[in-house]
Amino acid sequence: MSLTSTRRARLACGVLAVVAPLALAALPPVGTEAYPGTIRLEVDARDTPHSLLRVHEVIPVRPGAVTLLYPQWLPGNHAPRGPIDQLAGLMLQAGGKPLAWKRDPVDVFAFHVDVPAGTNEVVADFQVATPVNSNAGRVVFTPAMLNLQWNVALLYPAGYAAGQVQFAASAHLPEGWKVSGALPGKADGDLVRYDTASLEALVDSPLFAGRYTSTIDLAPGATPAVRLDVYAEEAGDLAITPEELGIHRSLVREAYAALGPPHYDHYDFLVALSEQLGGIGLEHHRSSENALPPGYFTSWDEAIGRRDLLAHEYTHSWNGKFRRPADLWTPNYNVPMQDSLLWVYEGMTEYYGLVLAARSGLWTPEFTRETLADYAALYTAKRPGRSWRPLGDTTNQPVMNARRPLSWVGWQRSEDYYTESALLWLGVDARLRELTGGARGLDAFAASFLGAPADHGPVSTYRFDDVVQALEKVAHDDWKGFLEARVLAANAPLDGPALAGLKLVFDEKPNLMVRDAERERKTVDLGFGLGLVVGKDAVLAEVVWGSPAYDAGLANGTTLVAVNGRAYSGELLKDAVTQAKDAGTPIELLVRNQDRFRTVKIDYRGGLHYPHFVPVDGKADRLGEILKPRAAQAADKGSGRK
Repeated sequence: MSLTSTRRARLACGVLAVVAPLALAALPPVGTEAYPGTIRLEVDARDTPHSLLRVHEVIPVRPGAVTLLYPQWLPGNHAPRGPIDQLAGLMLQAGGKPLAWKRDPVDVFAFHVDVPAGTNEVVADFQVATPVNSNAGRVVFTPAMLNLQWNVALLYPAGYAAGQVQFAASAHLPEGWKVSGALPGKADGDLVRYDTASLEALVDSPLFAGRYTSTIDLAPGATPAVRLDVYAEEAGDLAITPEELGIHRSLVREAYAALGPPHYDHYDFLVALSEQLGGIGLEHHRSSENALPPGYFTSWDEAIGRRDLLAHEYTHSWNGKFRRPADLWTPNYNVPMQDSLLWVYEGMTEYYGLVLAARSGLWTPEFTRETLADYAALYTAKRPGRSWRPLGDTTNQPVMNARRPLSWVGWQRSEDYYTESALLWLGVDARLRELTGGARGLDAFAASFLGAPADHGPVSTYRFDDVVQALEKVAHDDWKGFLEARVLAANAPLDGPALAGLKLVFDEKPNLMVRDAERERKTVDLGFGLGLVVGKDAVLAEVVWGSPAYDAGLANGTTLVAVNGRAYSGELLKDAVTQAKDAGTPIELLVRNQDRFRTVKIDYRGGLHYPHFVPVDGKADRLGEILKPRAAQAADKGSGRK
């Protein structure tokens, strides 16, 4: 922002006294002592028509200066995304009298209060104005269900660690609704009172509530218990076949076989079958929040690509929630986190999400292979930004961008620590198997690394050197150099598939994962050739940097009106690409940008272009071995069967 010379002169003449910032009250450092008393938190979630949460909170205090914090840095978000903008109507009182508060002008998540003498508690009343539609943010209320994350509906005292502040929470639900979550509690009609828990446990224990629900035992007769708590907009969407039930039970067994014993005392998959509730896949230690299509069970063969969600979030109970990067563990939710090891936290979890999906039957091995081929092609053909931005730097993306759309995602790069790191961990898995003659792979590393003892309450933290040392225990190699070359360098090696005995090829046969994504999202993906992806309403969702479409002057947000003189359709565009391969004439597109129309000619002769893996001659197909189920093998080994 610039200032005119007149305004600069006025500031120099003393106007600064008027606009000077308010003096800040420094936040107290986070101590280790327990907070005196238990905070009583009551959340009234009955106002579904207005999507409002009404909060009543009683906070034990001592007289003097007190700072109350709204959670900012949220685990699993990897960024300061606490929805402070949704907090409204904040009223504080002490001894029945109104109490003035002042928001910190720099740290807007902090509220400063002077508590009068003789006061031992502050009462806070406020509302959380959750989004009424997706334009305002993620929708958490529908007429039939609710996803309540406790962190959006509370204030807590500054200066204390989350594990040292105790809450007695309750939720008042709409009449007749049932509720699920990891936190133990007792229902009294529509009011649920939860056992006293630390702030850390409370924030890590969201709830799902709704009108239509079913609870499915995924580990019958076993300890710890594992449940699938399903909520739907319509009762008919809850039907699950015996085959589908068997697959989800297999997921639990395969996770144990790959990752080792769990660190939870029970686990709840919280699943919403809804297109109205905002999409989510968020990990917790004893549960996960998941949104899936209404036909997840009843139309099992549709939207196959989203079936790995439960496997991914479940893996996080081991990797991310229990075992956590040291710079992603903070004493409370207003101390900044750092994301440097997200390529382990999310990247290895992404890899295991795909592997466990195949081993359990959520996916076929072929679909998993095609998904990894799509990932490899993405970084071969769609992400030229790798030439300047290393994989490791993309771990800063959650703080930088908060998942806002990018103009040129291929050049700017986004949260590539998910999918590119999955290829890295495929390479690690394959390399371990090569070094040990096939005797040991990433499962051996995972069981050891993810089983380290806790050092911060229920969390076990690690650093880069711990990853290197754990790999070294499985098989000797220069793991430090191996990982640094692939994480810290621009144009890093993309050799994970090759180490697994695979070669990436392109042909005109549709990739299974790409085809499934096109069907679910109603898109046309020609990114691996022509260089564009067409979204709903014929609008370009992506133009690949440096592609033929880019060179022709196309950009995101452009609307396709016609192809070779005929009204646009996805099939017509694909036909035009095929015909141009042999006809030798450019593809002619009529496009609209805002109120301007123009004709664009793209001289592309490569035809349809889809990625696949084929075996490398003379090399073992290690991916095929990796994707084989392990739970049955472990059971046979334990019983002596061969």
